[in-house]
Order: sequence, then structure tokens, then C-alpha cells
Amino acid sequence: MGIPVPATRRTFVATAIAAAFLPAVRARAQDNPATLAIPRPEFPWWLERHRQKLRELAQAKPRLIFIGDSIVHDFELGSPYPQYDFLSLWQRYYGDRNAVNLGFNGDSTANVLWRLANGEMAGIAPAVAVLLIGTNNTVQGQTAEQTQAGIDAVIATLRTGLPATRVLVVGILPSGVSPLKSAADGAVNAYLADKYAAARDVTFVDASFGFLKDGQVDVGLFMDPRNTPPGPAIHPDAFAQARLAEVIEPALARLLGDRAKPGTLTVP
Repeated sequence: MGIPVPATRRTFVATAIAAAFLPAVRARAQDNPATLAIPRPEFPWWLERHRQKLRELAQAKPRLIFIGDSIVHDFELGSPYPQYDFLSLWQRYYGDRNAVNLGFNGDSTANVLWRLANGEMAGIAPAVAVLLIGTNNTVQGQTAEQTQAGIDAVIATLRTGLPATRVLVVGILPSGVSPLKSAADGAVNAYLADKYAAARDVTFVDASFGFLKDGQVDVGLFMDPRNTPPGPAIHPDAFAQARLAEVIEPALARLLGDRAKPGTLTVP
């Protein structure tokens, strides 16, 4: 018998995500949809999570925030099965760092821009903001150039709204969706690595190597192929998410002025 995926695991549905963008894109077709601030009011859970996160931010006054999509959101999922217990991983790496998780399942750069413009930077001054976003842009068919501009817009918004905060940008993780998406993601990561190589308050980390085997996506590290029905690899399981935490930890600890947390996996 296989180990069940937690019921709280939301299935990645690209068509539903894309549908959220159509009205704004049609209304302003001349604009890059990745750089527009777009909410997702058709999903009640999304608005409620935004409201809940505003309350959490006001109470916590965090030292560290994580901003992103479902891969960040998954850090809140606990499970008795170790490969699905993301919450223990979060507690191990970030539990003593006064961190707040601002990951939202299905978000693209446009949704992050809306959230930041609607309270998720208000009244806080974290030392570091970790940003992992962009995979939902390219899965919708947005080009590498559009996605780059969207990520740049998020970074610029953070630098303006949180001027004392250093931004740690994590490259788009590998996936098994399509060769076209993989090519776009690789181009985005190369662009970000080049653009922010010498930036004083922005650090870029490409964690892709932790998810590859012999140069190809290691689908065994992802939950989606185990779902019923199976889907393309895009969401790391907790063991693979630990690789992500380990890869970014040296840069994160340096930016926070902390001692790096010891890892439990060996990443080549």
C-alpha cells in the first residue's frame, strides 16, 4: 500500500490558475500580465488566507518572511509520514527565526504583487525576505522575458516597500511539465543570476542542482507523480524540500547574521 498524500495537498490545476488572469489580461492586453497586480477573488480560501496572513504579520513583526507559491505554502503542511511532513522541516530551519510563511498555492508574480500592495509589507521590517516565484508564470505559457519582468517587479516592490530588508531570490525549481517550460525556467534563472550578481541588497541562489539526476529532473523527488491521477513533477516532497532548505541556508544565515543550521542530507 502506498503512503497517501495528505488531503490538504491542493492539486495543481494550470487551467484554473490561467482562468484567474483572463479578465485582466483581456482588459489590458498591451501590458505584461506578469507585472500587473491581480488578486484571485474567485477563490475564497485565497482571500481568507491573505486576511489571516495580515493578522499574523501584525502580531509577529517577523524577522524573516518567505514569499511565493505552493512550494512555499507547503511548508505549513504536517503529516505523520516523513516524506510529507513539511511543517517539521519549517520548524527545524525557521522555527526560531520569527518567520512568517507568505506562500499561496497557485500564485504567480501578479498575485504576489497584489498581496504586497494590499498589506503584506505594512508595518513590518524583516531582516530578510526569501522569494520563490515564477513557476506558475511559465506553466501558464508566459515567456521567460515576461516572467523575468514579473520577478523584477516583485523585487523592486520589496526594495521600495521594505528598504531595510535584504531579498534572497531562489531560482525557479526544475519540473517535469514540458521541455518548453524547462527552457523558459532555465532562461529566467540565468537572467536573475546575471542581473543580481553584484547587487548589494539582493542575493540570488539557484537550487536546481538539488533536484536533478544525471542532468535530468529527478521525478522521484516530487509528489505529483504519486497523486491519483498522477501529474507532472512540480511539487517537491518534504525530503526534497529539505534539499532546498539546505541549499539556501548558507546565504540565508549570512544575511540574517546567524549560524547556518546543520542539514540532514548531502547535496552534491
